[in-house]
Amino acid sequence: MNIHRKDQRKQSSRGEPPNFLGQHFIHNKKLLHEIVDRANVSITDTVLELGAGTGALTTVLNQRAGKVLAVEYDAKFVDILKRKTAQHPNTLIVHQDIMKIRLPKEKFLVVSNIPYAITTPIMKMLLNNPISGLQRGVIVMEKGAAKRFTSKFVKNSYVLAWRMWFDLRYVKEISRYHFSPPPRVDSAMIMISRKKEPVVPYKDHSAFLGLAQYALQEPYAPVEKALRGIFTAPQMKHLKRNLGMINETPIGSLTESQWGMVFKTMSQYVQRPLWPRAIKSRNPR
Repeated sequence: MNIHRKDQRKQSSRGEPPNFLGQHFIHNKKLLHEIVDRANVSITDTVLELGAGTGALTTVLNQRAGKVLAVEYDAKFVDILKRKTAQHPNTLIVHQDIMKIRLPKEKFLVVSNIPYAITTPIMKMLLNNPISGLQRGVIVMEKGAAKRFTSKFVKNSYVLAWRMWFDLRYVKEISRYHFSPPPRVDSAMIMISRKKEPVVPYKDHSAFLGLAQYALQEPYAPVEKALRGIFTAPQMKHLKRNLGMINETPIGSLTESQWGMVFKTMSQYVQRPLWPRAIKSRNPR
């Protein structure tokens, strides 16, 4: 799904939200089935679909899942969805702004072809809170975002925080020509799965985000420079020895386990009032 700027102006003038219309629907049936297969959807699963459109993916999901929560804002698509799923009592059509929904309280999967315009806000909604019910998922999104979320070199603090609790894997590129109408850029499929053992305890998610925000202000800065202000010189020496680092290692290249060690070292040796505090985003979009 995607949206062009001229569409945004038009839709805003009608009082409709700019990010949810002008969708690009997957028309390749083989691809739709592959998405559901990769998500390993079964009769015991509750599946959340964000931006259900006209139901191409919904009608594959509700053949396999125990419950499908299909979220769609556009009223004309909601009518189509309700007609298509009328014979499937396991499917609930949620007529709402994606960014205003409440995530299911029970354990759930997310399987979606999401709008390009709000890709990052949707991912934050799904992954920022590690104690949510999200277990795993398959999401089709704009290729550039998929690469950024799964890159070994991490530039964004929120992406780093997600990886303490979730594995994000780039699965494959998807040609724009599998969509109708074709978007301007190619898409990609990523898989999300909750780690069996979190790198950082769930209760420390806010404290870790504060560390990540502080450390990744300059992702290419050497580790020692990026963490200066948190650790004393002797603490830094101890940390670098444990990490097995060379002096010029960029902070953005640390592995998940190394980040776990940085946080553990901070927890053990740095007084709590000196920990960097997380700055909350004012605008969720």
